[in-house]
Amino acid sequence: MKIVVLPGDGIGPETMAATLEVLDAASARFNLGLEYDHDVAGHDSLQRHGATVTPALLEKVKAADGLMLGPMATYDFKDEAKGEINPSKFFRKELDLYANIRPSRTYKGLTHRAASDFDLVVVRENTEGFYADRNIESGGSEMLITPDVVVSLRRITRLCCERIARSAFELAMTRKKHVSIVHKANVLKIGDGMFIDMCHQVAKEFPEVQVDDFIVDAMMAHVVRAPQRFDVIVTTNMFGDILSDLTAELSGSLGLGGSLNAGREHAMGQAAHGSAPDIAGQDIANPFSLILSAAQLLGWHGQRKNQPAFLAAAHAMDEALVAAVQAGEVTRDVGGNLGTAATGRAFAQRLLKA
Repeated sequence: MKIVVLPGDGIGPETMAATLEVLDAASARFNLGLEYDHDVAGHDSLQRHGATVTPALLEKVKAADGLMLGPMATYDFKDEAKGEINPSKFFRKELDLYANIRPSRTYKGLTHRAASDFDLVVVRENTEGFYADRNIESGGSEMLITPDVVVSLRRITRLCCERIARSAFELAMTRKKHVSIVHKANVLKIGDGMFIDMCHQVAKEFPEVQVDDFIVDAMMAHVVRAPQRFDVIVTTNMFGDILSDLTAELSGSLGLGGSLNAGREHAMGQAAHGSAPDIAGQDIANPFSLILSAAQLLGWHGQRKNQPAFLAAAHAMDEALVAAVQAGEVTRDVGGNLGTAATGRAFAQRLLKA
């Protein structure tokens, strides 16, 4: 498996170094033959090439088996005419990575903020919705009508609703066979009405799966009060973005939230958090989000290529994280005393010894 590696901005290079150490351990244990193609995006690319991402980089990623994207300073990039392109948005749109898969769970030995233990996954549509930078062919869909009036357009399509629903139901069949649809159809009657209709249409192909639905504001309360009720949650882009951050934080830290952006032909592992420039270079950033995202990427590749070794490696990485948390081999944001590099090293050693 050939993986393009883009370390990112801020804490990205530190967390990516720890993640690659873990991937090396997984490759050695399961004989995966991982190969890395190192390149740059974000601020480093802007300085070197005059753009945060380049056409050449896109072609390189298309030719690879997967992409690992470190945290990016996306808020800094405001003018695409000056090469300031949001790398995360760029790859999601150009590679049609329509499914953002974000697991959240609690861990024994780690204090969490939820009312009970839970293990759920938010399946978020990734290519349309209210995101003004990706829901039209060119330009943006947020318009300044007058100095005092802004109009933001949302795009919802039957195709995107159908394929994200299918991703959710296929995932549910490997878990507890329960899908919860999250929407705002009481207000966004046409768009979210279509989303719900397509989810229920796909559900007919999965009669074993229990289906329910929740209005998004009520869902936030339900997740805080009783997260154990849920298994796979499927929703539109913006709602999923907010909900997945909430569930990750409920588990103990946003640094524990993995994230996979997947399409039919390509996938990108990406930490659920930002580049945190205020703590960059201090060796205190939690690498677990990026490590979990790498595990998801291996699992996606194994499933797509029917290679059990990659699926086994992904499972072993998940189990190693559970053991690392219980052993206290974690950064101080989740109650430990290890630095970023030492956390990655301990994780890799645990994975090799398992």
